[in-house]
Amino acid sequence: MSLEIKNLKVKINDQFILNGVDLKIGPGEVHALMGPNGSGKSTLANVLMGNPVYEVVEGEILFEGLKLLEMDVHERALAGLFLAFQYPVEIPGVTLGKFLIRAKELQQNGQKLKLTQFVKEMKEKMQFLEMDESFINRYLNEGFSGGEKKRAEILQMLLLNPKLSILDETDSGLDIDALKIVSKGVNSLRSNRFSALIITHYQRILNLVQPDFVHILYKGKMIESGSSELVKKLESSGYDWIKEKYNDKELVG
Repeated sequence: MSLEIKNLKVKINDQFILNGVDLKIGPGEVHALMGPNGSGKSTLANVLMGNPVYEVVEGEILFEGLKLLEMDVHERALAGLFLAFQYPVEIPGVTLGKFLIRAKELQQNGQKLKLTQFVKEMKEKMQFLEMDESFINRYLNEGFSGGEKKRAEILQMLLLNPKLSILDETDSGLDIDALKIVSKGVNSLRSNRFSALIITHYQRILNLVQPDFVHILYKGKMIESGSSELVKKLESSGYDWIKEKYNDKELVG
């Protein structure tokens, strides 16, 4: 089992956001997570990566047999967890190239890279993602458009080759061409040793990166799971049927 979340309860400022989430993601599986705004999707992504803003009140997260909640952020990353942010931050003074070199070295226990070989690989991945090589020497995300930031995130993912990628609304704000390129990057990693959790509001990315399972998070609970047919139902009917079905139910606890 790649990832197993058991009865996860999380709050911030004394308000519960996640109310007992359970989820299993096996090796090679791609899962889609959908739900109305405020349902807790990005909270789950942040908790998985160890954002200290959120207080885990109860539950357990196992990743490759490791107790994730006992690990620091960098330990989770080194274990093979990767988060593509909904809003990638700018890091002035650090070029994309130097950032990637240092990240790869840390992944290899500080061992120095063969720079010529790594830069060659970096340029090949950039060409695959239709990124101009000049981005290597630009400060990370500074002055990047929304689509360029998302491509830079996918470039990081391709070079770091994680075991589990969490894509937090990576499709947000992308035009169709950029979306196709980002999806191509995700699909290129699909294998028995790679899993993904795609957090999204829209069907369009799931037409390009077809999930094995789809889940709906509502009021901090996983209330529906199924196949891609669930996405089609949401696309045609919205969340009204979810709200009608669950609004009168007690989901806390």
